[in-house]
Amino acid sequence: MGRWEPNSRARLEQAAHELYLDRGFDRTTVADIAARAGLTERTFFRYFADKREVLFGGSGLLHDLLVESVGAAPASTAPLAAVVTALEAVGDSLFADRRDGARRRQQVIDANIELQERELIKLASLAAAVAAALRRRGVPDPAAVLAAEAGIAIFRTAFGRWIAEDSRTDLAGHVRESLAELKAVTAGG
Repeated sequence: MGRWEPNSRARLEQAAHELYLDRGFDRTTVADIAARAGLTERTFFRYFADKREVLFGGSGLLHDLLVESVGAAPASTAPLAAVVTALEAVGDSLFADRRDGARRRQQVIDANIELQERELIKLASLAAAVAAALRRRGVPDPAAVLAAEAGIAIFRTAFGRWIAEDSRTDLAGHVRESLAELKAVTAGG
């Protein structure tokens, strides 16, 4: 085996997803993933701290893009509108052409309670970061927290719909639809 292999990270991610779906997350080892990818365990650990990070490694980029997008919104933009605009931008840039991989990732998470818990923790952390970005824009509490939490609820709903279907609707389109539905259910109260 050579010292450097092209696309090592992508090969490791693909191998992990395949093994997680075939064997289950708990029955898959780092050694299994590395072997399936034709790489060493040492190479695996250059890219991932542990086998869970294959599924959650992109959350830092999602965090950074959302916080940056919320911060870049015009000052006159309402808090929830700033969050939704950021979610649309992230949907267009980060998730474009990744539906199949996102679907496989979610299947693995849905099959493991510990991974579901980790996903919820990551989403809560994301909501806290978005709320902090809104506060930096001058949005007071509780409006910052409500807008951030509502935004993450919109994202979760939109993401779930996006991976569940095979239509041409992109993630940003599902974000807009989910926002419209949130507005509809809150209009009466």
